[in-house]
Amino acid sequence: MTKKHLFTSESVTSGHPDKVADQIADAILDAIIKKDKHARVACEVFVSRGYVIVGGEVTTNTWVDTNRLVRKVILDIGYNKPEYGFDGHTVAVLNTISQQSPDIAMGVKKTGSRQQGAGDQGIMVGYACRETPELMPLPIIMAHRLVKKLAQLRENKDLGYLRPDGKSQITFVYEDDKPKRLDNVVIAAQHDPNVSLVKLKADIIARVVKPVCGKYLDKKTKLFINNTGRFVVGGPVADTGITGRKTVVDSYGIGVPVGGGSFSGKDPTKVDRSGAYMARYIAKNIVAARLAEKCLVRLAYVIGGHKPTEVSIETFGTGKISEKKISKAVFKVFDMTPGGIIKELDLLKPIYQKTSNYGHFGHSGAGFAWEKTDRVKKLLKALAGK
Repeated sequence: MTKKHLFTSESVTSGHPDKVADQIADAILDAIIKKDKHARVACEVFVSRGYVIVGGEVTTNTWVDTNRLVRKVILDIGYNKPEYGFDGHTVAVLNTISQQSPDIAMGVKKTGSRQQGAGDQGIMVGYACRETPELMPLPIIMAHRLVKKLAQLRENKDLGYLRPDGKSQITFVYEDDKPKRLDNVVIAAQHDPNVSLVKLKADIIARVVKPVCGKYLDKKTKLFINNTGRFVVGGPVADTGITGRKTVVDSYGIGVPVGGGSFSGKDPTKVDRSGAYMARYIAKNIVAARLAEKCLVRLAYVIGGHKPTEVSIETFGTGKISEKKISKAVFKVFDMTPGGIIKELDLLKPIYQKTSNYGHFGHSGAGFAWEKTDRVKKLLKALAGK
């Protein structure tokens, strides 16, 4: 008998208030790490109607023009007109950044060295599955593609009436644990006041939903496009934005647990971020090696510690060999010390703003080392005792 269940994922555009905050935080991190790769950065951002507050803790020997950088990020996102109510030309920027606690710095030591300890305690999760070429769950990948398409049409002026804010949500029907069709698709697209709902719906269905969702649409699929009837007021004017509030969107969707901390604004000594990237790297290589159809990797660290306090592998009954054997191979192949993670994944580069939109995982060709499957052969050799 066929087993059916529903599964929903969502994503947001770069103009969503929380994503504005994430992009600013990661842009500041990139600007600092570009000049001082051993800097300690924990940047938090709050955006609202007409202002941005930048806070957190930073220890560095360089200087960044935070005010200018915040404005540039906002303008690049597309908030560049006074009528939007949130405009990079006129937004007020309050910088309240302070120095990192010396008590934390004691345990971290030199970034990327063997002596480096974890910047904090924490739990990190990585996941991979065979639903897509990216080895990601199909619902979160498709939700990201929908909002990417919205942004592309706005930026290219193909749908010039679109504004930066927007969201997607899709519900798949799974049969025997495989995605078969879309039960519903939800799009919320911010727009200029002079476009009719009839035109907007027709455009979004023809230019966004159908090209992205393709074969998973059928006559029974329900489409909800700007379901309230109007979405003119949006972005930080309509809602505050805070760094790290979209952890599920940033990860794998609601079907996979999230770790104890968010990602954006944190340098790689913060294992909340770097440990999650390593967990994804391990899980993806396990699935790419066809040792399992899906795999969850869980790591945990103690502040100042050099080795993880937990390394757990779960294959949900899809493993070709035991989880115990896979775990032993993982310990042989991957360096899971905080300094080792930074070296293996080449994390002392200004790559982080690129991660702050459309998820931190599943970006093929984006230059993110944690998305490589270059440890497959080593895993297989380790399992073979070579």
